[in-house]
Amino acid sequence: MKEIVRRNLDIGIARHIGTYSDGVVVETRDHIRRLVSAGTPGMRADGTIPKDFREQAELAWANIGRLLDAAEMTRDDLVSITQYLVRREDVQVHGPIRKAFLGEARPASMLMLVAGLPWPDMLIEIRVEAIAA
Repeated sequence: MKEIVRRNLDIGIARHIGTYSDGVVVETRDHIRRLVSAGTPGMRADGTIPKDFREQAELAWANIGRLLDAAEMTRDDLVSITQYLVRREDVQVHGPIRKAFLGEARPASMLMLVAGLPWPDMLIEIRVEAIAA
């Protein structure tokens, strides 16, 4: 049986919302690491959420970057991303922000329009999975 190490990651977002980790990294003895994130909104470190979608989207992707850094991973390790947007009109604004963050990385991707997110001011939330070896 392989030894598995599990690490909860804290980038300061989840503590403002509930009792969970921003992400969890699981590493096997053969040095394969898997990161699974919670939904990551466009929230500042102090727990505030900007009203502007563009700022929320930039913050959400920056928070994903911080989570990848904490897991000692990069955008190239991303396997899957799911983006949740509340308003259809924000899809066009989101695209270039997403592209700037991902660069040449091409993870599997899904964008969903949803009726709402946990907090009324949240306009975007992103969930990622990454694998590194």
